[in-house]
Amino acid sequence: MIDQGRIKTMSTPLPPPEPAKIGLVSVSDRASAGVYADEGIPALQEWLTEVLWNPVEFVTRLIPDEQVGIENTLRELADQEHCCLILTTGGTGPAPRDVTPEATLAIADKVLPGFGEQMRAVSLQYVPTAILSRQVGVIRKNSLIVNLPGQPKAIKETLDGVFAAIPYCVDLIGGPYLETHPERINAFRPKTARRPERSV
Repeated sequence: MIDQGRIKTMSTPLPPPEPAKIGLVSVSDRASAGVYADEGIPALQEWLTEVLWNPVEFVTRLIPDEQVGIENTLRELADQEHCCLILTTGGTGPAPRDVTPEATLAIADKVLPGFGEQMRAVSLQYVPTAILSRQVGVIRKNSLIVNLPGQPKAIKETLDGVFAAIPYCVDLIGGPYLETHPERINAFRPKTARRPERSV
C-alpha cells in the first residue's frame, strides 16, 4: 500500500533557508591603520559563504588591539545589530597587545570552555605553538561569540574543526536555523532538533 502521507511529505518543497546576520571582527593594529590589507574578514566571508545555505548579511569591523574598543564593538554587534554569530580574528596570543580574549570575556554572559579546548586541539595538529593561543567562545544575550586565529589558513582549519557544533548552539540561544552543505560541514543536531536536509 502506498503511504500517501509520505508522498506528500516528499513532494512538499522546503521553505527557503532563514536569513542570518553574522558579525566579523578583525583585530589588528597595523591592518586597521592601513599598513597592510586585512586578510581575516575576507577569509571568514569566503569560508562562511562556501559552507552555509543561509543568505547571510555580514556586519564587518576592522579595529585595533584596544580592549575597550573590542568590548564596545562586540556589544554593538550583539546588542544593536543582533548578530546571531560573531567571529573575531586576531589578538589571541600572549603578546602584550593581544587582548581579544580579555575583551570577549568582559562582555560575556556565559563562557563555553569547550570551544577554546577544541580550537587549540585542532591547531595542535598543525603547529606546536597552538598551546599559546587563548581563544575563547562565549554567549552574550542571543549571540555566540568565538575568537579565531589571525591567519587565513589557521582560520579555515579552526572553523573546519569546530563549526559542526555552532548551528545547534545558535538554535539554543534563539538564533536562526543555520544550514550547512553536508559535503563541506555536517552540522550536528540531536534528531529532535533536525529539519529535512537540502540537496543541490
